[in-house]
Amino acid sequence: MAPGGYAWWYLDALSTPQPDGSAWALTLIAFIGSVFSPYYAWQRRRGGDDQALAEEHVAVNVSLYRRAPGSARYAKWWTMTERGHRDLHRDRQSLAIGPSRLQWEGGDRLRIDLDEWAAPWPQRVRGSLVVQLQAHPARQFALDPGGLHHWQPIGPVARIDVALDAPAARWQGEAYLDSNWGQRPLARDFSRWHWSRQRLPGDASRVLYALEPRTGGPQALDLQIAADGAIAVRDAPPACPLPASGWGLHRQTRALPAAAPTVAATLESGPFYCRSLLADAQGGAPWMHESLDLGRFDRPLVHAMLPFRMPRRSR
Repeated sequence: MAPGGYAWWYLDALSTPQPDGSAWALTLIAFIGSVFSPYYAWQRRRGGDDQALAEEHVAVNVSLYRRAPGSARYAKWWTMTERGHRDLHRDRQSLAIGPSRLQWEGGDRLRIDLDEWAAPWPQRVRGSLVVQLQAHPARQFALDPGGLHHWQPIGPVARIDVALDAPAARWQGEAYLDSNWGQRPLARDFSRWHWSRQRLPGDASRVLYALEPRTGGPQALDLQIAADGAIAVRDAPPACPLPASGWGLHRQTRALPAAAPTVAATLESGPFYCRSLLADAQGGAPWMHESLDLGRFDRPLVHAMLPFRMPRRSR
C-alpha cells in the first residue's frame, strides 16, 4: 500500500425480532488508514500524504446498539482503539489488528473474533461474529474519474450469528459487507458523502452511494443487487433531504418524493458523522444510512475532541 493510501472493510447487521421485544444493530469497520483518525490527519498535516503511512493508523471500530423492549432509544457500546503497524498482521485470508481478527473460512464465510475496549467509558466488547454470505458480487466501482478510490459490495445479502461474552449478547440477523480502498486519503478528493443500503424482498438489496467531490459535481451510484449477486446500475433519483442531526449535520438520500424515507432512529451522531436507521415509505425493510462531512472533520477543534472517543495504543 502506498503512503497516504487506505483500505477498510465495513459490516453492518440488524437482528431478527427478539423474543423479549428488544432489537439489536451492529456495525464494524476494520481500518488501515482510518478516515476518522485525528492522528492520521495530524501526520498528514505535518509530513504530507507521501510521508503518512496508512499502516501506522489501524483500528477496529465496533458500534453495538440495543433497543430495550418498548423503548425508542438505543443503548450503545463504541470501540475504536487506534494502533500502529506492529499491531497489524494480514495475509490473503486474514486481518488481525491488535487482539481482534477477521478470518475467511472458505470463500463465503467470515469469522470475526473481537477483544476490544469501549470508549470513553471502559467496557469490554469481546466475542465472535460469524457472517455467511448469500451473494458475492465480483464487481468493483471507481469512485473518481482518475481511479484513485474504489468501492466494492462484497456481501450485500448475508446472515450473521452474534455471540458476545461482553456485553452478553446472543442474536442472529441479516448483514451487509463491503470494502473501500484508495491510493491517497479520501479527504483530498471528497468533501462529503451519503450512503445507504436496504434489504429487498427475494434476498435482493439496494445500495445508494452519493458523493460530493472537492472539484466537479455530485456523483451518485444507485445499485440493485439480485440474490445471485448480479448488479443492475440505475439512474439515481433526485436528492431527498432528511432532518439535520443533533450536531446540525446535513443528511440526505436519493428518492422520489412519494418514496422518501423518514428517520426512524439516529444511532450515531457527531460533529462530522451520523449513522441512522431510516423507515421505508412503502413499509419495506429499514435503511441503514450514513452521512460524513470531511470538511467538518478537518476542523482543529474536532481533531482535539476525537482522542476521547478514539484512544491510541501503539507498541
